[in-house]
Amino acid sequence: MPMAFLVLLGFQLLGEIIRSATHIPLPGPVIGMFLLTVALVFRGQDDRGETLQAQLSNAADGLIRNMGLLFVPAGVGIMAEASMLHREWAPILAGVVGSTILGVIATGTVMHRATRTTANGAAFAEPGSEPQPSPAAGEDA
Repeated sequence: MPMAFLVLLGFQLLGEIIRSATHIPLPGPVIGMFLLTVALVFRGQDDRGETLQAQLSNAADGLIRNMGLLFVPAGVGIMAEASMLHREWAPILAGVVGSTILGVIATGTVMHRATRTTANGAAFAEPGSEPQPSPAAGEDA
């Protein structure tokens, strides 16, 4: 498991290096996790026959089991800046409400288009099959 943590931290560091060198407007850990995904697609087994995916899965399970501890620094930061939160509550509230509404609208739009496509059968059409036209009004089939 220590090797898996080293891999996770290594890809995070690599993402940070790429971000700072190229000024890509993405967080370094996001770039690192993208690179890790690419590496997992092309990587097989290590010397002991254990897949890297299994090692990372065990490490991720350990992190998830202790996720509450990872939120402690954020909570301390919020409490340390309580006076600023008290002064700036209106813009913070507007940002939270506005981003929530935009997120719901974006999710609804994507789901509406996705379900409309699958309801029309376009997503499940057989290759080479042509849709049959419906009979015109007033014509007998």
